[in-house]
Amino acid sequence: MPNEWLAMNGKKSDAPSNSNRMGVVETLRVLASVRSDTDVVITNQGSSRIWPKISRSDLDFHYNPSTMGGAIPLALGMALADSSRECLVVTGDGSLLMSLGSLVSVVAAGVRNLTVCVLDNGLYEVTGGQKTPAFGTPLNYCDLARATGFSTVLSADCINGLQSEFQEFLNQPGPRFASLAVDQVLPNELEAMPLSLVDQVKRVSSALARQTEDR
Repeated sequence: MPNEWLAMNGKKSDAPSNSNRMGVVETLRVLASVRSDTDVVITNQGSSRIWPKISRSDLDFHYNPSTMGGAIPLALGMALADSSRECLVVTGDGSLLMSLGSLVSVVAAGVRNLTVCVLDNGLYEVTGGQKTPAFGTPLNYCDLARATGFSTVLSADCINGLQSEFQEFLNQPGPRFASLAVDQVLPNELEAMPLSLVDQVKRVSSALARQTEDR
């Protein structure tokens, strides 16, 4: 089944399929390929350990350690600080479950330049692969996002065609929400040296300042 996106004025469904889930690394490579040079990308937990191996940008911020549930609020702050710049946040389903209210905050803030990407594998990946409370339940994250008022929603479980579909998705009105059904990663894929938060803040701040001056 092809991936499907739904704008508020569209007619497409986001019903999940029974096809094999996407690989996390391949999925993140697609996201890295469609982000622009001016987009801020915020990752945390599992994605923060994989993204630096795929893409390096001065506007990448990997929000660790001990920040489960904190990536979306941080991205919201970034989006509010500069409405002319797109912000993309990659978080896990376990992290989202710890901060479901952040979806309400995003919509209530009225931001249009924020995209939330949830890697959904039903597991607490970095703490040993325990099942989340949502595992095996009818919970649909896209339904949650739509109910809170997200303008554009994407459900994806097929890597084929994802790049073009995600690019089209990013061209729709924000805020945007994507639920990406992924497999469990291999243990070696989570191995990464911790990145200093202080150094990252300095790097991102400098990059934002440079780009602002060049406008």
